[in-house]
Amino acid sequence: MSRNKSFIADQRGAVALETMIVYIFLVSFLLVPLADVAAAGFQFTAAWSALRGYGQYLQYYNPLGPDGTVTWRPGLQNTVGGYTIGNIQVICGDAGAACSSSNLASPKYFTFTTTVTLAPIGSLWRPVLCPTSCTYTLLYSERFQ
Repeated sequence: MSRNKSFIADQRGAVALETMIVYIFLVSFLLVPLADVAAAGFQFTAAWSALRGYGQYLQYYNPLGPDGTVTWRPGLQNTVGGYTIGNIQVICGDAGAACSSSNLASPKYFTFTTTVTLAPIGSLWRPVLCPTSCTYTLLYSERFQ
């Protein structure tokens, strides 16, 4: 058998070369973008969990005085799971206004927010995950029971 025919019959090296090309394609166009989406999902889930935990915390840390005014006791926690909780309000009545001495309607629910900042690894999902900014503000409300 001639040398050319033996190379054509034995093509084991072609698979090794194709494997490297397929591997690079899979990592760069499939696994890195999926890792970005998964990381964003974990961050959003952690932030929602922190907000939910804070809502349960506020259920037992009632800020309403007997006259309907909101006065937070000293030592109110403002971080949960590494997320800073802000813009805490008690909403009274059906109009959705914050409780005050002039708004003595029955308290309905708490509202508060936190922010999540995404950091995508690859640039493929960046326009989808971060169209204008990679920082998102999550609003959460918890009803009185």
